[in-house]
Amino acid sequence: MKWLILILGIASNASASVLVKIAMLPPRKFPSLSEPMVALSNWPFWLGLGLYGIAFLLYAAALARLPLNVAHPILTSGAVAAVALCSLLIFHEEFHWTTIAGILLVVVGVALITVRVT
Repeated sequence: MKWLILILGIASNASASVLVKIAMLPPRKFPSLSEPMVALSNWPFWLGLGLYGIAFLLYAAALARLPLNVAHPILTSGAVAAVALCSLLIFHEEFHWTTIAGILLVVVGVALITVRVT
């Protein structure tokens, strides 16, 4: 169950980031002083904000079941890797070999932090 909570936390956090990015792309507008009501029609922004809230609750649930030095690196690095992959697949943003190398190094680093040698 604790691993499912971590996976759902990663998915919620990454989905929230993707939705906020979508909310900032034309033709959507973020509210300004001249048009404050525009924010109400920007559903990706509000859905993303809600998913950030859910991600926080899942993070708290993970902390109740796992040590902080395990839950935090896994959730954070998992979200970073998922967002990087989404930026490539959804937004067609540049994905250099250094990005892949960085993600692999982070994954290896988190594995070293969380694995227990017995």
